[in-house]
Amino acid sequence: MLTIITVCGNGIGSSLMLKLKIEEICKENDIQAAVESSDFNAAKGRKCDLIVTVGELATQFESSQRVAVIRSYINKKKIQEDILDHLIELDQSHKH
Repeated sequence: MLTIITVCGNGIGSSLMLKLKIEEICKENDIQAAVESSDFNAAKGRKCDLIVTVGELATQFESSQRVAVIRSYINKKKIQEDILDHLIELDQSHKH
């Protein structure tokens, strides 16, 4: 199972919306994932398979953390375009 953290500035509204969208995308693509929303400080240094956030926050994570950049917190089509390749690749590597 993948561990995914969605991140916004204060970890309340935007990251929660993003969490719900990613859960839908994972379910539709048969990808097992535990998705959690978080603020930036709490997510920094956390162990997970993927962090999903917007560009201005993405550059502030450590290089050891895998980060997917999204263009929208709420537009499911854009989110899927931005992260589906990451999800499929991670899911495949977990199954082998």
